Amino acid sequence: AQLVKELEPGLNALFGLEYKNYADEHAEIFDVENSDRAFEEEVMLSGFANASVKPEGSSVNYDAAQETYSARYTHETLALAFAITEEAIEDNLYDRLASRYTKALARSMANTKQVKAANVLNNAFGTANGGDGKELCATDHPIVAGTVRNELTVAADLNETSLEQSLIDIAAMTDERGLKIAAKGVKMIIPSALQFTAERLMKSSLRTGTADNDTNAVVSMGMIPQGYAVNHYLTDTNAFFIKTDVPNGLKHFVRAPMKTAMEGDFETGNVRYKARERYSFGFSDFRGIFGSPGA
Repeated sequence: AQLVKELEPGLNALFGLEYKNYADEHAEIFDVENSDRAFEEEVMLSGFANASVKPEGSSVNYDAAQETYSARYTHETLALAFAITEEAIEDNLYDRLASRYTKALARSMANTKQVKAANVLNNAFGTANGGDGKELCATDHPIVAGTVRNELTVAADLNETSLEQSLIDIAAMTDERGLKIAAKGVKMIIPSALQFTAERLMKSSLRTGTADNDTNAVVSMGMIPQGYAVNHYLTDTNAFFIKTDVPNGLKHFVRAPMKTAMEGDFETGNVRYKARERYSFGFSDFRGIFGSPGA
C-alpha cells in the first residue's frame, strides 16, 4: 500500500533516492581509532612547573604530578531497517525495491554519521561537555596554572585579522602547568557559507580586501599547511575552526563498523533488511581545536 504507484502500468520514472552524498567529511576533523570496549576513557596528566632556583646549601624543591580531568567516549548504536512484504514480492517488486532501498539505507546511515560528527563542533560554544567542565571552545579552560583559551577573546567573523589572531593564540597555548607547547594550526574547518572567503584568504598571494601591495602572511609562511575543509553539516554559517597539531584532540572511536544483514520472516513472509554500526565522537584535549563562533 505504501508503494502502490510502482504497480501502475506506464510508470515512467521513480525519483527521490538517487541523490549524491557528500564525502566522509568527518575524516577531515577527527582522528580515527578502534575500540573493543563499551566505552573509552582518556586522562589528562599534569607535568611539572618551571624549575626554581635552589640557593646554595638549601634543599631542592619538590613538585607533584597529577591527573587533572578525564574524557569518556560512550559508544552509540545506530541502526535502521526496512522490510519488503510478501505481497510485494508476489507482485514482482522484490528486485526493484531491494536494489533501491538498500542504497537508501546506506545513505541514511552515512548521513547520520556526518550529523553526529558535526554536532561536536556545532555544540562547541554552548554545551559544557568537556572533561574540565567547559564547552569544547572556551576562553577560560581551567588548568593547574590558571586558564587556557582555544577561542578568540572577542568573537569575530572569518577574515584576515581574525585568522591571524587565531594562529597567534594557538602558538600561545600552554600545558596544564603553564609551559608553552609549540602548538600550530594545520587545517581550517568551515561551513559551506564561508568557502569563498576561505579560498581568498588561503590562496591569494597578496592580502585580500585591501589596496596595499602586502604579502599574504598566512600563505607565504605556510601557517595552515593542510588548507581548509568544508563541512556541510555545520549549522552556524559564521563559526570557523582551526585544527591544531596537538595530539589526542578530536577523536572518532569505531566499536563496530557498519554491517548489513537480510533474512526472511517465516510468519509474515516478509524479507527484512538491517544496517547497524556502533561508534562515538568526542574530544579529549581541547587544545586540538581552536574556534570562533563568529561576530
